[in-house]
Amino acid sequence: MTLTFEVDPAVDRTLRDGVLSLWADVSNAGGAVGFVSPVTPDEIRPALLKHLVAMAEGGTRLLVGRDEDGEVAATAFFTFNTHPLMTHWVWLYTVMVHPRHQGKGYGAALMAAVEETARTAAGFEAVEAIRLSCRGGTGVDGFYARVGYKEVGRVPDAIRVAPGDDREDIIMLLPLN
Repeated sequence: MTLTFEVDPAVDRTLRDGVLSLWADVSNAGGAVGFVSPVTPDEIRPALLKHLVAMAEGGTRLLVGRDEDGEVAATAFFTFNTHPLMTHWVWLYTVMVHPRHQGKGYGAALMAAVEETARTAAGFEAVEAIRLSCRGGTGVDGFYARVGYKEVGRVPDAIRVAPGDDREDIIMLLPLN
C-alpha cells in the first residue's frame, strides 16, 4: 500500500483531529516533533493552531499523506520566509509518519512528495531549497541524508529534552536546482 498525498487539504474537524492524533502518537513513540512523551492531543493543540493560523494567513502550506483507510498517516508543513533576502528557500516543519507505518517506505515517500511539491506546486515557483532542522541523538539526520538532504550546521545543546539532556539542533538542506 502507498500513501495518497494532498497539498493544502481542506481544514475540517476530521483533518484537525487526524493531525492531532498523529502528532501525539508520533511524540509518544519517541518521535522528535516538538514534544516529549507522554503528551496528549490537547497539549499539542496550541502548536497545531499556530500552524493552522499561519496556513490561513498564507505563510504555511500543509502536505498530508493518507493511508489506504483515508486516515492521516503523514504530514509536513512548509513555511515561507518573509525576510526579503531569504524568500528563495522554505522551512519544513513537523515532518511525521505514523508509527504503525514505520518500515513501509512511507517516510521516503513523504520526502519525495515534499520535494515534488516544492518543485511543482503553485506558489512555490521561487523556491530553490528546502531547509529543516532535526534533533540530534535520534538518528533521523541519517534518514534525511539518505533522501538527499545535506547537513549544513549543528548547534550544540540547542534542544533541551529534559534537565541534563541537551541535544544538537542539526540543520539540513535540500537544494532544488
